[in-house]
This record gives sequence, C-alpha cells and structure tokens, in this order.
Amino acid sequence: MTTEKDGQPPLLVQPQDYTFGWTEEDALPLDCGKKLYGVNLRYETIGTLSPAGDNAVLILHALSGDAHVAGRHAPDDRKPGWWDEMVGPGKAIDTNRYFVVCSNVIGGCAGSTGPRSIDPATGKLYNLSFPVITIADMVRAQKRLMEHLGIRKFLAAVGGSMGGMQALEWARLYPDCVQSVIPIATTSRLSPQSIAFDWVGSQAIRHDPAWNNGEYTENPEHGLATARMLAHITYLSDESMNRKFGRELQESDSYSFSFERDFAVESYLEHQGRRFVERFDANSYLYITRATDYFDLANGYDDLAEAFAGTKADFLVVSFSSDWLFPTEQSERIVRALLKNRLNCSFCEIESGYGHDAFLLEVERLGALIRDFLDNQQRKFQ
Repeated sequence: MTTEKDGQPPLLVQPQDYTFGWTEEDALPLDCGKKLYGVNLRYETIGTLSPAGDNAVLILHALSGDAHVAGRHAPDDRKPGWWDEMVGPGKAIDTNRYFVVCSNVIGGCAGSTGPRSIDPATGKLYNLSFPVITIADMVRAQKRLMEHLGIRKFLAAVGGSMGGMQALEWARLYPDCVQSVIPIATTSRLSPQSIAFDWVGSQAIRHDPAWNNGEYTENPEHGLATARMLAHITYLSDESMNRKFGRELQESDSYSFSFERDFAVESYLEHQGRRFVERFDANSYLYITRATDYFDLANGYDDLAEAFAGTKADFLVVSFSSDWLFPTEQSERIVRALLKNRLNCSFCEIESGYGHDAFLLEVERLGALIRDFLDNQQRKFQ
C-alpha cells in the first residue's frame, strides 16, 4: 500500500507498552486520594530522539483518541492514525526533525490502564472500582513515561480539545519539563453547558439495561451510541451541518410519517454511534468525561493567572471561529492569564466553518502555524 498523496510507502509505527507502579513507593498517586498500581501506558513514537534530547514533541489526544497519532501499524491498514495529515515526514510536525511521543491516557480503552483492565489486587476487571481520575492524573502518568524514555524536556506539548487541557496541565505541573505549549480548541475549565452534555451522555449509558452497573460482558450499545451521537453534535457547527446535510432525506423523496430516520443527518449520527461502539468502551467514556468535567485549572488558586504563576513555557494558543463547544472567548481567557505572567504567548483565531472538529480538519492553516512555531522553538531550545 502507498499513501494517497505522495505515492510513498506508508509510515509504519508499532504500539509499545510501559508498565510501572508495582510497589507502594512507585504507585501512581491520584487526586481522589487513592493510588493506582501496575499502571500500563500504551504509547507510540515516531522519529529519532536527537543526541542533545532537544527535539521531543508530546502530542496529547482528545477524548476518543488514542496513542496512534500517525502512520499505520501494517502496510495493509486502511486507516492511518488520527492526526496523520499533521504528523509525519515532511508534515507540519515533521518526524524527520522531531521525536514524536503520544500515549493513550489512563482511564482509556486503547491499551492503557482503565476501568476494563484487570485490577492486580483482585485479578478481576476494575469496572466501577477503578478510581475516578483527573486530567492532572493523566499528565502525572505521562511524566513517568517521559522519564522512562530518557527525555529531560519536551520541545513542545501539543493537544486539541481534551489534549489541550493536558497540555495546559503540563505547563502548570511540570514547568521545567516543557519548552513550549500549543493548546488548540480547548479551555481552562469545562463550562456548565459542556458538563450538562456529558451528564446526559452518561445517563444514556447508565440507563441502558445492558450496562448492568458497569459489570457488562458486552458494550451497552444503545447507551454508548446515544452518548456519542449527542457529543458528536457538539463537535460540528450549524454551518457545517447545513453544508454537509441540509434537510436532505436519506432514503426517499418524501417523509415516512413515522419515527424512523428520514433525514440524512439522522443516518449520519446513527453511523457515528455504531462505529464508536465498535472501538470504545462505555465505562472508559464515563471516566474520561468525568475527568473533563472536573477540569478547572484555576481550582485552588485565586484566579487563572495565579495558576500559571510558576509556568515558564512559550505558548501558541489557537481557537476556531465556529467552535461553540470551546469558543474563542475561552482561549482568550487563557491568553489573558498568560500575559499577566509576562509569558511569551501567540494567539490565533482561525476562521473556519467546521466547528470544534476544525482542529482535526483545518490541516493547512493550523499546520502552518504549528510548523513556524516549532521551528522558532527549536532555534531557542536550551
């Protein structure tokens, strides 16, 4: 198989695992007050770490993402990683120059320890006995991976949506470990509206009879698909939905006068729900959305500026004009707090009709910003 764009053989990457925390001293402390033992992180790397160790870029995935950021696992894989257009040889995050690291978050279901993992204390699935985690907990686990890989400092931490939340936490928790931070289409705290969407999604899962209080043998398909359909609406914009679907009917030229699907947009959402159930776990969805609900970078501080008081990184903050999930005003709040601390900060709102999903789709414009920013950062890396 060759790539569609350049006719070159596909970039092949291999999943790797790092496990830690088997002793009391090495276990991962969590914000809820518990510890996590025998933690596995599934991760992938692309490129080569330079002898000076000055070219490592950490990419942080969104809610439903994973460690497979770019390339393919096998030559005959039909689909590449989730940010393949942005990451790879000669691309905006050029793996000929940078050593890219991406790991699946704890609480996830794509190789890292989560609620459907085996609890080493009982030999059974955690399910709802898995401790509730936070975005900061995810970052603490990633810090262990950083040490394992022998990286002293990341040139950049880059992430969109929930990945942007993690990038901000890196700047706050480990100011000496990141040269720069690129939070994209994100927020410093989840809004009541976003928490409300998460709550409805969690209720759909928990009220599916197949969920069985988290003790299911097969994914509760109806509840999880409904949660995904609801969330997917928030990733789009009215403009993009009008452009893509309008009021087109799916299968006939007239209404069915029933409660079966009539519209193309209804069929599209059902398709998204079915696909999601095939690759994601319902309990992981509950845990990860709860982590985003709890995310408030200013919690415990007088304000957001104080939360960034110890931060040393340079920032490139990016928002999108039609993103109503994390609108531009939320990025501007981050920028104001950074500037109060006299940190180097660039900000750009990209005009786009794609909504929140623009961070995955506006490859050319976003890629140009990231490419130039990383280029400048590498020149000044110490």
